[in-house]
Amino acid sequence: MQTSEKIQSMRGLDGGSWTPFLRAKEMLAAGESVIDLTIGDHDIKTPPELIQAMNRSALSGRTGYAEICGVPRLREEIAQRIESRTGITTTEKNVVITNGGQGALILIHLALLNQGDKALYGEPYYPTYPNTIRAAGGRPIAYPMPPEFGFQPNRSILESLAPGVRTILFNSPNNPTGAVYPMEKIKLIADVAQRHHLWVISDEVYDTQVWQGEHVSIRSLKGMADRCFVIGSMSKAFAMTGFRIGWLVGPEEVMQDIAELITVVTFGVPEFVQDAALHALQKSHELEQQIAAPFKRRRAAALEILKGRNAVSLSPPDGAMYLMLNIRQSGMSGKDFADLLLARERVAVMPGESFGATASGHVRVAMTENEDKLTDALDRLASLVESLANSNRT
Repeated sequence: MQTSEKIQSMRGLDGGSWTPFLRAKEMLAAGESVIDLTIGDHDIKTPPELIQAMNRSALSGRTGYAEICGVPRLREEIAQRIESRTGITTTEKNVVITNGGQGALILIHLALLNQGDKALYGEPYYPTYPNTIRAAGGRPIAYPMPPEFGFQPNRSILESLAPGVRTILFNSPNNPTGAVYPMEKIKLIADVAQRHHLWVISDEVYDTQVWQGEHVSIRSLKGMADRCFVIGSMSKAFAMTGFRIGWLVGPEEVMQDIAELITVVTFGVPEFVQDAALHALQKSHELEQQIAAPFKRRRAAALEILKGRNAVSLSPPDGAMYLMLNIRQSGMSGKDFADLLLARERVAVMPGESFGATASGHVRVAMTENEDKLTDALDRLASLVESLANSNRT
């Protein structure tokens, strides 16, 4: 028996995105020494007080079915958070709680796309983006943001692709590149969306990890609150990746329809998990800084260790927990280089091709180990590129 055409259309189209991660886990399970810098899962553990808050909630009996759209107090807290950061009036009716940021991604695409609708997304991209669109029945169309553009959106490219499109998805601060879109780029996306009547989906799960510049939410721009949806998550800001809790913010009338989808997709998020999230958000300033600080230090350490290593180039990340390294002087694809680096140096990274053709010849490094391990891994990586580059010249 064969599964649906929809699933068949998704199969094998991620380019083996998760292969280095899976291989590294196998090696670690076998007792091998590997520095695993593949995915954005914190080495910093969830703050104990959040686990204690969840435990207290569960022990108090909050283990039954939760409200479909989320616990009202949590939705109110998120609404206040969004309003304070955007200046746009936001209430709990604009918020639904989702199973992580990925849950928000699939729900909003299911809500907005009809079968065959075109949906734009930026490339390099988070690997689930195109298949999320396919799962919702849409036709994914990437708009390239090549390294020569600083991994930033370009007006002529967006204008050429926007006609006939239903939605546009973007992510700032960006995974995998670390790019933070300045106000002029956010205004560009808003302008294209308004003139071509596009729904905008803004993935802002890294909004607390900004090292240079300033995060601008597109919801804050005039005329955008009625056509944009903001995705947030507890995962990155609070080291709660395994809790699977996020949110979606958008126009009230669409949120009401999304409640119908939640009913048949997940039936909500456990109350005790939501209570832990509420506790975190009520102490957000302290906890967000605590979780973000190590990544800021590691970014500085990475820039220092790579200084003068001319065979490897880096667009310094302005946000998020990743480094996108250009390793083209090795003469290898990102995939082949990542395989060699793991086999020879026991350092696991993600090939750039996992994030789209625009990132070919690159590898992404997650800064998810302490400074000593991270700089050791980067030194090994740069030395391998230099060795290959020298061999190519002889």
